[in-house]
Amino acid sequence: MELHSSRISYSLNRKLDYLFSLPLQYNSEGSDWPLILFLHGAGERGDDLRLLKKHGIPKVVDEMTDFPFITVSPQCPENDWWLNRLQDLRFLVDSIVEQYRVDSSRLYLTGLSMGGFGTWHMAVEYPELFSAIAPICGGGLGILGFPERVAEIKDVPVWAFHGEKDNIVSIEESRVLVRTLKEFGAHPMLTIYPDAGHDSWTETYSNPELYEWFINNRKSS
Repeated sequence: MELHSSRISYSLNRKLDYLFSLPLQYNSEGSDWPLILFLHGAGERGDDLRLLKKHGIPKVVDEMTDFPFITVSPQCPENDWWLNRLQDLRFLVDSIVEQYRVDSSRLYLTGLSMGGFGTWHMAVEYPELFSAIAPICGGGLGILGFPERVAEIKDVPVWAFHGEKDNIVSIEESRVLVRTLKEFGAHPMLTIYPDAGHDSWTETYSNPELYEWFINNRKSS
């Protein structure tokens, strides 16, 4: 598949560059398509979109002949954080939905490390937007309102992933948020890789079960 680069601007000082891909059959079929918003980690910040192809969804798309999702992978500016860009991300998603044949009942969100934190926070900020989320080695502890704010997404399917030996983001970040969701009556899943360190994303994004799980979660109207 081909990744296209683009930029969205909404004020003189606010912009996001991003990679974007359409399914191979997009132009030959008139149906609507599911969308994945991917949030990268801290190491891929900056103004070079090629960095995004190192990990995650852009890497998957770059290596596959076909991928049955519209994908949007924005790049966080240097020295910034996704938590400061939640409104920008919402604007980006809304713009893509408006311009392309997106199935709004199948909007999915995933991210790794800094993007895992961004996934939790983006979902909590806009709990009505996403059909399912998959945060990888992320969290929210120590940030105002977490973990209690995850009650906002008790009705959103969650599948979290973390490496048992992660020495960058403690596995307790995922455990506490998943446990808190369960206390609110939700049914999140947490996959722990017993031998993995911080890189719990390579195995996750290589697993076709993740994408089947996304597809099987459709938001009711």
